[in-house]
Amino acid sequence: MFLRVAIILQTLAVFAAPITAGLLLSSPSGRALHSVAAYGVFTVALLHLVAAILVWRPGGGSPRPILYALVFFGLTLAQIALGISHVKTLHVPLGVLMFGVSVLELSRVSAGRRAQVDAAA
Repeated sequence: MFLRVAIILQTLAVFAAPITAGLLLSSPSGRALHSVAAYGVFTVALLHLVAAILVWRPGGGSPRPILYALVFFGLTLAQIALGISHVKTLHVPLGVLMFGVSVLELSRVSAGRRAQVDAAA
């Protein structure tokens, strides 16, 4: 459950980043809002990584969610570096990729949860 909440928050944070990027282009306070969104994505990606480790460790399950969370955290660090250096030609497509991957992982976790509920019934 904790891992699922972390992925939902991650997906929402990654979804908010392009909205604030649009504000960056249209209003003077957009830069600050986009910066807050970037810090939010970073924080939630780190929370997701911690949640994946905590879910795996006591239960002894598959470490696959940790690998996913670690790769996503690495992509987040790359995204931040590209944004700070103003490399928009890579920053924007990487953001789209991150959103797609986050939605895909959210659907995978939700499908796994539904399978557990069906098996219990």
